[in-house]
Amino acid sequence: MKKILVTGCNGQLGRAIRKEYAASDVEFINTDVVEGEGVVSLDITDVDAVLKLVRAEKPDVIINCAAHTNVDKCEEQWDLAYKINAIGPRNLSIAATEVDAKMIHVSTDYVFEGNGTRPYTEFDAPNPVSAYGKTKLEGENFVKEFAKKHFILRTAWLYGDGKNFVKTMLALAENHDELNVVCDQVGTPTSAVELAKMIHYLEGTENYGTFHATCEGDTNWADFAEAIFKRAGKNVKVNHVTSKQYKEMNPASANRPAYSILEDYMIKLTSDFVMADWQDALDVYMKELLG
Repeated sequence: MKKILVTGCNGQLGRAIRKEYAASDVEFINTDVVEGEGVVSLDITDVDAVLKLVRAEKPDVIINCAAHTNVDKCEEQWDLAYKINAIGPRNLSIAATEVDAKMIHVSTDYVFEGNGTRPYTEFDAPNPVSAYGKTKLEGENFVKEFAKKHFILRTAWLYGDGKNFVKTMLALAENHDELNVVCDQVGTPTSAVELAKMIHYLEGTENYGTFHATCEGDTNWADFAEAIFKRAGKNVKVNHVTSKQYKEMNPASANRPAYSILEDYMIKLTSDFVMADWQDALDVYMKELLG
């Protein structure tokens, strides 16, 4: 039986991965910061703790879903962001190589500056502008350096079973007739279900390297919000505001990429695997969410 160690197992992607593998002959070692039923407590920033657990369990695969993803908080918490987003993946990669495990690490569109005019491919040079993006890029570099057999998957605008943009919009719709949403930041909403499918697919291969992993197509945040309200039958007016206007209203917010469209170029060059269109994936998610 294949053994898979998952970090951040209680997050959106961690939950989606367990569902994706439900019919497979796999033993999961589920880890998160806090211990719980069927969940082992693991501080990925502690190299000794990581090595101890990995040596004891000897997983075939390590999937790192843990990250400090609060983009604004990362600006104030550089040390913590580096520990979780860079040192954590380093520790897991060192451990993975020791037991000859495959290392799957989830990264982000924020490794790019976000001022492009065409979709970013894996061949474009990263140039992050936020603490979150910079620390995530260092995490990627450590994985490349220390994990002999690695997959790095850059995703964007992720939503699933947990706190996310879709649920935030639906919650705000309960007591707002209109909302201000940024319209000049473009990207691809990506379902955790779809990302879990790509992880499952790649994990069974030796097709190592860096991959972009977003749903197909693109949109902006304001249009995404409107798509959510339409599917939920909510009559909420979405005011399209610029990033500059939003920054004036929320001065503490971190810089976010204006252009976040990733092309899943490597997976297309090396396989027949294709992620779903973002609108189709949203349909599936909303049907399940709303029942």
